[in-house]
Amino acid sequence: MSYLTTSRCRLFYHDTAEEDPSSKDKPAVIFVNGWAISSRYWKPAIDLLKPDFRCISYDQSGTGRSSIEGFRPDFTIQGFANEAGELIEHLGLDRSRNLHIIGHSMGGMVATELSLRYRDALLSSTILACGIFEETAFTSLGLMFLGGLIDVSMNFRNIFLFEPLRSLFIKRAATGQISKEYSDIIIEDFTSSDKAATNAVGKFSIDPEALRTYTRNVLAIASPVLCCVGMADHTIPPEGTVTLFEKRKASTDSPTRLVQFMSLGHLPMLEDTGRFVEELKKHFDFAQHFYKKSQPSAQLSDRTQIP
Repeated sequence: MSYLTTSRCRLFYHDTAEEDPSSKDKPAVIFVNGWAISSRYWKPAIDLLKPDFRCISYDQSGTGRSSIEGFRPDFTIQGFANEAGELIEHLGLDRSRNLHIIGHSMGGMVATELSLRYRDALLSSTILACGIFEETAFTSLGLMFLGGLIDVSMNFRNIFLFEPLRSLFIKRAATGQISKEYSDIIIEDFTSSDKAATNAVGKFSIDPEALRTYTRNVLAIASPVLCCVGMADHTIPPEGTVTLFEKRKASTDSPTRLVQFMSLGHLPMLEDTGRFVEELKKHFDFAQHFYKKSQPSAQLSDRTQIP
């Protein structure tokens, strides 16, 4: 576990190569977090991946163990991509095509920006629970209403420390059962994250122009992309990820695959870690073969539904 002083913050990160130096030669996976949460929730997935991959997780500015004291970071997609980019370059992950990028929820927007910036290093992208929606008067009204809810929830977020609101908050995030350890982490991270950062992230995640840019970025990624979603997600409507997949399939010949966990919610990496990691490994293996121009792996199904 280490710190990197960036232009935005003193960034906390964890690199499994610190524990196992031999993993520096393995394909690298960097995990980009969702809204108002630290990197701790990736640990169960990392524990399963680290025998075969170099795994890097980090706390974005405004969350977890990263410190913004003495800094004045801008809380934008580009700003969050800048700090992740500094970490990628610090670790030398930009020097060869050996990098998988995973973005969860709002982290999917940051991950796609990184995927374009480091396209020559990229093996694959995974977008988890970060979809798009057709622009209509109804969806515009819904996004405006959601923006209001973000303001309210941030002003009164400490109420989620207590029952029954604590359990309701967790059930909205995770449809499947998760351990008390990670329930506590989710609540602690949300209630202790920097208020300005958390408010800004919540707002740009639903900003129409930011969503249009995000869509363009997803379509522009030349490497294989996995769209992954829990279809029982009560935090972000899962249909948006299906729409994103269909738009990319219709707009580009670059490999695209959709995995739908039919009974899971917004946190499949915690709700069913084994199945989630199995699908990641399939995607990573496909990407390796894609760049080796191996034909058999191209027979992977475009769409997978998992009960």
